[in-house]
Amino acid sequence: MTQTTAPVAAPHGASAAGGPAIELRDITIQYERPGQEPLAIVAGYDLDLRRGGLHCLAGRSGSGKTSILRVAAGLVPPTAGTVGWEGLEITGLADDVITAKRRKHIGYLDQRGNLLPGLTALENVLLPALPDRQTRQLARRARDLLEQLGVAGRSGHYPDRLSGGERQRVAFARALLLNPAVVMADEPTASLDRASADALIRMLRTLAANGHAVLVASHDAHLIDAADSRTTLA
Repeated sequence: MTQTTAPVAAPHGASAAGGPAIELRDITIQYERPGQEPLAIVAGYDLDLRRGGLHCLAGRSGSGKTSILRVAAGLVPPTAGTVGWEGLEITGLADDVITAKRRKHIGYLDQRGNLLPGLTALENVLLPALPDRQTRQLARRARDLLEQLGVAGRSGHYPDRLSGGERQRVAFARALLLNPAVVMADEPTASLDRASADALIRMLRTLAANGHAVLVASHDAHLIDAADSRTTLA
């Protein structure tokens, strides 16, 4: 694994505890294989991601991009190493505690979008507001995000009536609803046409410029080139 870093733009916002928005230390990720030695995907990986920067995890399929992203989001624990969110080490915390903190701190866009089939696009975007009963207060923001992403006209449609690219953009709006400190996205441009992909890249750049920390996994050369820094995974 090699890491090539370009200068990161100065942050426009400061973290609450003074630490990086995402801090990975000596991360090792490996998978058990029955009857064989464990398969090491990532070994000894470090990352400091502060607000105001866009970092891209680049590399071929199977190189560990998604694995690092999921560990950084607290969705799965690393085999070894530690994960910190703005000075708080989450490694070893209970799952429900991590889930509650992630909802406030991170907006996560899965590669598949994972919209709920029984809800409209707008209702899917508003899902993060349900635990705090803020759907009414955030309905305008949800509609604005759908408009920014070019799918406002699809807000009343169910996922099975949306194209793959439309579902991805609705899921991205959902990830941004609570204005998280960190935005993470797994192959966010993979199902988009070039024009839509470039528009989404500009939005990611704007998020970083406005003080968010942005972490993406991608093999899109346009997105890789737009990043402030990158890790190239072999």
